[in-house]
Amino acid sequence: MDQSKLALRIGIDIGGTFTDFVIYDPKTGEVDTLKLPSTPANPADAVLSGLSSLFSRYAVKATQPPDWDIVHGSTVATNALLERTGAKTALITTHGFRDVLEIGRQNRPRLYDFFADPPAPLIPRALRFAVNERVDNHGNVLTKLDSTEIAGVIEAIRLSGDVKSVAICLLFSFLHPEHEQQIGDSLINEGFEVSLSSQVLAEFREFERTSTTVVNAYVSPVLKSYLDQLQDKLSNLPAMSSLRIMQSNGGSISLKEARQNGVRCILSGPAGGVVGAQYFGSQAVGESNQPTKLITFDMGGTSTDVSLVSGTPKITTESIIAGCPIRIPVLDIHTIGAGGGSIAWIDEGGALHVGPASAGADPGPACYGTGLHPTVTDANLLLGRLPAQHFLGGTMSLKTDRALESIEALGDRLGLDADSTALGIIEVVNANMERALRLISIERGFDPQEFTLLSFGGAGGLHASELARRLGIPQIMIPPYASTLSAFGMLASNLIKDYSLTVMLSGDTSLDEINSAFASLVNKGLCEMEEEGNSPHEVRLEHSLDVRYRGQSYELTIPLGEDILTDFHAYHQATYGYNRIETAVEIVNLRLRAIGSLPSPRIQPLPESNRMDPGESLIEYQPVTLSTGRITLPLYRGEFLLPGNELRGPALVVRKDTTILIDSGDVGTLDRYGNLWIQVTQ
Repeated sequence: MDQSKLALRIGIDIGGTFTDFVIYDPKTGEVDTLKLPSTPANPADAVLSGLSSLFSRYAVKATQPPDWDIVHGSTVATNALLERTGAKTALITTHGFRDVLEIGRQNRPRLYDFFADPPAPLIPRALRFAVNERVDNHGNVLTKLDSTEIAGVIEAIRLSGDVKSVAICLLFSFLHPEHEQQIGDSLINEGFEVSLSSQVLAEFREFERTSTTVVNAYVSPVLKSYLDQLQDKLSNLPAMSSLRIMQSNGGSISLKEARQNGVRCILSGPAGGVVGAQYFGSQAVGESNQPTKLITFDMGGTSTDVSLVSGTPKITTESIIAGCPIRIPVLDIHTIGAGGGSIAWIDEGGALHVGPASAGADPGPACYGTGLHPTVTDANLLLGRLPAQHFLGGTMSLKTDRALESIEALGDRLGLDADSTALGIIEVVNANMERALRLISIERGFDPQEFTLLSFGGAGGLHASELARRLGIPQIMIPPYASTLSAFGMLASNLIKDYSLTVMLSGDTSLDEINSAFASLVNKGLCEMEEEGNSPHEVRLEHSLDVRYRGQSYELTIPLGEDILTDFHAYHQATYGYNRIETAVEIVNLRLRAIGSLPSPRIQPLPESNRMDPGESLIEYQPVTLSTGRITLPLYRGEFLLPGNELRGPALVVRKDTTILIDSGDVGTLDRYGNLWIQVTQ
């Protein structure tokens, strides 16, 4: 830990189109960024290429090679689940529960489609095995596990061929994990990768626990292989490097933990973005002592991720990814297939659609020179909103003729000219993103007018003004590292571990009893954090409870306080608009979050300036097509803007890694931390 505080720190986020690097020097406070095209065939190639370049660059500046502390968000586990390319996995469960994974719940994703097939389980029935053991709902052993039966199941798995990983999920194992551990030890001795539900998710609800454990067993070997390859290549580079992996809960974990818990890293990239957004949002409102209230809008190359931060980021344990329920705590992020590389297409009825398919990094949008399909990036380029000569600071050439050719071909089928087609593409993708923003705000009872839209991602700045206007959001905040904010957020994250345990206690259980029940989780958390280099006095523990009225099917998570019943009734009232004070209350699960601090970047304020005129940053004028027609806009270099500069829309701001459109009637100003604030006219 002490050494990492002196090391140069790198945050790495692999996106569908670009791989982003943010470098922070804690000695000088300097922050640097780098963007490289992603390499979908082997994501590690872009990572290693970028690291080699950075190591060479910084080695020249130093008298001796510096140490590096790397925090990496990876899409490897995500892609393995989405594309069904994980390890061949088997499942061992209690006799009679072999088909829980396939039966699932009665919920249907398409309620009125009676012919819709449910998602295929990750593990087919032929690879699901049962053992004759039984534990009751108090943790008492009813039927002891027979060791000779374990040998027979292992032999059956081996005969199934090429099984690499095994998920073990026995009934009530969260109360009595010994049977799972016994089977797991035998499988490990035979060379299998093993995931135990009592370690992955020590909670009730058999289907969700099984699904989460199976996902972990399915993706962990793939992530482990990637991390082993990356670590091996890093050892050949001329620097001492430590490597940590970003989790979906907004914290990072060690390489050892990530290899075993791939399910915790599935949304690691978007989680970094939310942490980065909270960092800049908290910094901006710190002087007013107001809670951070943000709607985060991350538009990258392949997707748009949106989330809501009301004081702190929202956490959920009810994620469903690629049809698979995952019950571990993750940041509540809603993702849609809408990004700069999203492909525009026409359905059989002649309607225009954008996404979810993306041109990605290879072949990329048509204007990159190798792609053929029209994308959102091509539309923005053709409309003049994305100045070709300033893309990535002028280091990457965009081909307007290729964009025009692809959009004209689409327009011919629609009976529209190129500009009208491009405007249609922008309108459709904006409508898709508007729905996503409404889902995480209005549809959950939040008024967007009380929030700031924090826009980031390489493509976000071109769409933020229009989206804010549609939702009535009064202002937009665009951080100085908007294009690489997910990578920045990984450096701003802490070491976080989440633990849970089903207890089923009465709501009037004494605090002493509850604290006693927490003891095993606290001991485990402190021990594991010490292994990560945090002494107990450095670790912050957050206790919370999953509570419900007796007879309810689901719970609300509340912080552990002095008066649990009063707190729960109040929280239920605030969430659902009613409470039932006379109804018995149950404490279902205990939750513990252990947090260890890591050195976070410190953004230094810019020199004070009272000059409103941004004239020195004006570099040229650019013809741009807006919804009102073709006009010529001033184009400002973002890096030349000073605090206090005022930009009246319509105008374009170009930075080396993103472009921002300030719409007609909107006003942009730069604050002393380099954030661009846009006041939106309604």
